[in-house]
Amino acid sequence: MKLYISVDMEGITGLVDHTHVDSSKHNYDRGRKIMTQEANYVIEKAFETGCQEVIVNDSHSKMNNLLIEDLHPETQLITGDVKPFSMVQGLDDSFGGAVFVGYHARASMSGVMSHSMIFGVRHMWINDVQIGELGFNAYIAGHYGVPVIMVAGDDGAAREAESLIPNITTAVVKQSISRSAAKSLTPVKAGELLAEKTELAIKNKDKVKPLTPPENPVLRIEFANYGQAEWANLMPGTEIEEGTTIVRYQAKNILEAYQAMLVMTELAMRTTFS
Repeated sequence: MKLYISVDMEGITGLVDHTHVDSSKHNYDRGRKIMTQEANYVIEKAFETGCQEVIVNDSHSKMNNLLIEDLHPETQLITGDVKPFSMVQGLDDSFGGAVFVGYHARASMSGVMSHSMIFGVRHMWINDVQIGELGFNAYIAGHYGVPVIMVAGDDGAAREAESLIPNITTAVVKQSISRSAAKSLTPVKAGELLAEKTELAIKNKDKVKPLTPPENPVLRIEFANYGQAEWANLMPGTEIEEGTTIVRYQAKNILEAYQAMLVMTELAMRTTFS
């Protein structure tokens, strides 16, 4: 089996606020070390459980957080920015399953550092299905017929994964107290849990169906303010829904919808709040 692993940061054990996940802040170096250790727990158990190839994609911020010198030597790492498919770069139909590590709840939901791509997004939909990063990435995997067999992160991410993907394995490494506080396992205990859950997920992978995206999906993104919607609307083919901050885009397929989301959110970040 060939396994794909996407590693975000907000859902990693013990990380609870921006000082852990922002490269300019004092706790970031600790955060990336724990992030790398957490990825290794999953990678090592994947190889032990019979995976012959493991590809890891660094999926947080500038996507250069994982310490490659400390990763399992048999792993290949996709790292850096810009990536045409961001958090799911390199995912295709050659993989037998995908695992999301360090994931968090979508914007406007309870969970540690919950958000969807940028902090200016309130809600995001594909047709009538409300999704965040987790759901959108699972749709890309589903486009290629690849099931997401495990999600690791906080309890908010686990609830979201279980609501979208029947029979998925979840590994909860911390329980949200607020958006910037949690009751967390220690890294050692989280590692034991991740190893146990990774083995279970691989053994049960045939019970999980890919999250199949709709054909010709409509992407809708609700932004926090109208200025962000105006910037996102500069992308050709978009329209602002009257009386809202929702920007709508009719896509040919889920791959186009994903890239449209990337462009719209990048544009929206240009808005100032002054």
